[in-house]
Amino acid sequence: MTADAPRPPHAPRATTAGGPGLFLTLEGGDGAGKTTQAALLEEWLRAQGREVVRTREPGGTDVGVRIRDIVLHHRGHIAPRAEALLYAADRAHHIETVVQLAIARGDVVIQDRYLDSSVAYQGAGRVLDADDVRELSLWATGGLLPDLTVLLDLDPASARARLDADDKPFDRLEAEKAEFHERVRAAFLTLAAAEPERFLVLDATEPAAVLADRVREAVASRLA
Repeated sequence: MTADAPRPPHAPRATTAGGPGLFLTLEGGDGAGKTTQAALLEEWLRAQGREVVRTREPGGTDVGVRIRDIVLHHRGHIAPRAEALLYAADRAHHIETVVQLAIARGDVVIQDRYLDSSVAYQGAGRVLDADDVRELSLWATGGLLPDLTVLLDLDPASARARLDADDKPFDRLEAEKAEFHERVRAAFLTLAAAEPERFLVLDATEPAAVLADRVREAVASRLA
């Protein structure tokens, strides 16, 4: 199988949060609007009287901030396997020290990126084995999967136009070539097709308010 057509991962060998709280993740390429939707969802949940923990990977802890600086802003080459291991290290610490505690308290966790990003970016983007990357993250997190994953799907050309409009320096992943981002997008869609009960796939070109309504519907059904 070619790098442009990543093989589907094996059937999930993992568990959803299962605690009194709820674990929600947002996925998609850079520029898809994850930060906007996370903010709108947090505002809505707090208006419902819910306690919310909003976080991200990498960088959701003090340790994660250091790892984030390495994987996104290091100017030299990082071997693909080393990159995957750094993301997994961040994830292991973040889940144990932030996410699991929040779920146990009954909070709603809204997280920007999780293991699906590693499968897409390091598995497909860096052309590593998708199953190996997934298994690494499952081991790092004790098999934890989100209760809901919102995938904001956007073609790489539109995403690049949005990033250009922001007029900010690109990080290491944002700066990759179009072929890299095409592989990443294809991998995200493959993951979503393999786990339709967990994923909500949305067209990121829709207005932010329309997307927010769709996300709220999905979250409300899980809270119920």
